[in-house]
Amino acid sequence: PAPAGLLGEPEPEEAVSDDSSRHGGRVRGFPHERGNWATHVYLPYIAQEEFLELLELLVSRARSYVPSLAAMEEFHLSLSQCVVLRYHWIEPFVRSLRERLAAFHRFFCVADQVKVYTNQNKTRTFIGLEVSAGHFQLLELVSEVDGVLEEFDLPTFYKNPSFHISLAWCVGDLSGRLEGQCLRELQDIVDGFEDSAFLLRIQWEQIRCKSGNKYFSFPLR
Repeated sequence: PAPAGLLGEPEPEEAVSDDSSRHGGRVRGFPHERGNWATHVYLPYIAQEEFLELLELLVSRARSYVPSLAAMEEFHLSLSQCVVLRYHWIEPFVRSLRERLAAFHRFFCVADQVKVYTNQNKTRTFIGLEVSAGHFQLLELVSEVDGVLEEFDLPTFYKNPSFHISLAWCVGDLSGRLEGQCLRELQDIVDGFEDSAFLLRIQWEQIRCKSGNKYFSFPLR
């Protein structure tokens, strides 16, 4: 569906707060400005009970190295950076995405390699599961999403991306504590988890775009 208010109605108000204490100390990647809508294209992952059991084991072990780690509440694999769309761009942006992604079929990938990441300005650290199979199909999707971003003169995705599903995060650059021995222990947990080969072989069925508080879905064929 198109965002409410696009067809000639006034632009809706967005509730805005830059108080980082209200969301775990996270800092905006860019300042909020009225009419700017933070936008992100991604593959959603709906966690099953077994995945949440694995997550609990991983976070519990990692907290012995970084006690402030928090488990993610929702899971996804990014196909774009978080970019800024002007309000009146949302409808044509979504329409262009829908056209470019219409031909893609469902596919599998394997996300079973534990890796530590930081965001670009080093204000947050993440533990994620990196994709070890299915990279080519993901690159094809990113190529189409990048094409849409270029139409709107927006930043494209990272070169040589490390596709991953983030599992947990903390404020600050604490990658040094999580890499090395901690990372090896986390990988051992993943490798030894019952049915992990089946659990971490993921079929992607849809692509989503989130713009502000609006969600758009693009089913894969």
